[in-house]
Amino acid sequence: MTSIDKAGRYALGDRTVRRLGYGAMQLAGPGVFGPPKDPAAALAVLRAAVELGVDHIDTSDFYGPHVTNQLIREALHPYGDELTIVTKIGARRDAQGGWLPAFTPEELREAVHDNLRNLGLDALHVVNLRAMFDVHGPAEGSLAEQVTVLADLRREGLIRHVGLSNVTYNQVEEARAIVPIACVQNMYNIAHRADDTLVDGLQGDGIAYVPFFPLGGFSPLQSETLSAAATELGATPMQVAIAWLLQRAPNILLIPGTSSVAHLRENVAAASLQLPEAVVRTLDAAGSAAA
Repeated sequence: MTSIDKAGRYALGDRTVRRLGYGAMQLAGPGVFGPPKDPAAALAVLRAAVELGVDHIDTSDFYGPHVTNQLIREALHPYGDELTIVTKIGARRDAQGGWLPAFTPEELREAVHDNLRNLGLDALHVVNLRAMFDVHGPAEGSLAEQVTVLADLRREGLIRHVGLSNVTYNQVEEARAIVPIACVQNMYNIAHRADDTLVDGLQGDGIAYVPFFPLGGFSPLQSETLSAAATELGATPMQVAIAWLLQRAPNILLIPGTSSVAHLRENVAAASLQLPEAVVRTLDAAGSAAA
């Protein structure tokens, strides 16, 4: 099987994980709502990820809701000591699958207990607070009350580390004044680099940055540039996008998701793809042109 050791490792809280992990979001049904069409295939993907060396799985109890966490438990419990599971709270689903804020102290505490129960854990390794001031992207607003709740849960031993998702630089700084932050999870890729300064700042402080949507929001021109680089390297565009992110900064951890074992293997193989400097410069220029 393909190894991902060449991707290196980075700290995530008090653990060190391989830089290419797995995001479980796509294991739920269409729109991340309801059960998968093929539960057996979903279980196979999770087991294959661990067999391939993945030791960092990203999930949330609002995926489904409850579906992905229950699949993870069925596929992998009891968990190996080396496996780190990161979850998110701060949102809930309505009856139609819509995404709604769940930001009150009571809702946050309930979400932590839901994650513990459905994952079969006594304590959650990392809980990311998903800011929901704007579902589509970061927006300013105080997270002090919500982060304080997580800090309290950390003191109670229900969670070990606190992370943030869909947040601004100001919100990261506000949260860090309340509790240590293990990671930040925002949208970031070749085409969308609004967080360049944040990535570099977190790197200086030894904090992991976890991009989502590694291919999200590309223009046709950017897609053509990415495809040309992939053809040159004998890889897929997704593999090149993953490799670019891994080379962008050492504190970047990746969680590409898939419901296919074949696609999972492609993603894992991308961890050992080294982009020549000329290709990196071309891709950097393609992203800068859109900024």
